[in-house]
Amino acid sequence: MAQNRHLATPDSEYAALLAQLPTLPPVRDVQVLRNMTKDIVVPTLNRIRGASLPAETKYRVTDYEIAVDGGTISVRCTTPTKGEVFPLMVWVHGGGFVTGTLEPDDYLLRALSVELGIVTVNVEYRLAPEFRFPTPLNDCYAALKWAADNAALLSASVTKGFILGGQSAGGNLVAALAYRAREDPFFQGRALTGHLLQYPQVIHPDAVPARYKSELLSMEELKDAPVLKRDDLLFFAQAYQAEPYNPECSPLLYPSHAGLPPLYMQVCGWDPVRDECLLYEKVLREAGADTKIDIYPGVPHIFAAMHPTLSQAVKHDRDMREGIRWLLEKTAQS
Repeated sequence: MAQNRHLATPDSEYAALLAQLPTLPPVRDVQVLRNMTKDIVVPTLNRIRGASLPAETKYRVTDYEIAVDGGTISVRCTTPTKGEVFPLMVWVHGGGFVTGTLEPDDYLLRALSVELGIVTVNVEYRLAPEFRFPTPLNDCYAALKWAADNAALLSASVTKGFILGGQSAGGNLVAALAYRAREDPFFQGRALTGHLLQYPQVIHPDAVPARYKSELLSMEELKDAPVLKRDDLLFFAQAYQAEPYNPECSPLLYPSHAGLPPLYMQVCGWDPVRDECLLYEKVLREAGADTKIDIYPGVPHIFAAMHPTLSQAVKHDRDMREGIRWLLEKTAQS
């Protein structure tokens, strides 16, 4: 949307940081990306988040292997030790469908579990290109059902709140899962009560219908943004191998957006997927969903994880907590 262009004006604090960073060539090797996640991203995040990690006596962490079509996947469950029954949040990590494990968001979810009084279920779905669409989506759906079936085991109750959240590619998966769950009799009596999307791609660049072209300008205008570029998205899409017009790849294309649970969304202003995020929130709101959105002008995709000391990153993490509280309040009011 043309009226959104000002959101890409670089944040002064981020711009000063960016000027000090080296310009790196794009990485087009999946194994290199995975090694970077394991060897650089996880240790950095754990060092930063570990400083404010709650005492180990305040939570327990248990890993489970769950059955999926053709194998098993891991989920990591964090439960506060207060001896109560808690709301449940299933979390789907980002990584362009090609990288990511339980580890990058582990410390974040431990902190959220204690601070907000929720059980978190962190899903390690199988990755492309070895496991292409719809395997990652199906894995996450199996984990969502497993969490609903095993809530009591985890000291959770879906009647207190049943939230599904994800970041980036994980947000794409979460958006699609919300529609699956809407249609599935399995979730009658234990429906999702909210979903949280952090800067997801909700439409494939090759699938934008004519009616939305004037509103979705950021993919072209911000094609060379820091961190995430349009060519990166096309690389990830090639690995994922989803049909662009399939709504389970491009949730914006679902014929009806009615009947979805409340949505909390976070959007970065200097991000190629910015406009589709803003449009998606509007479309769901107009279809009757309660929505809440926070926008971070002048910063790129996943900036808060990469530079957590930035003022906007601190606000982003605080907003995330408030967004989850808002979703839980919506549950209490229903």
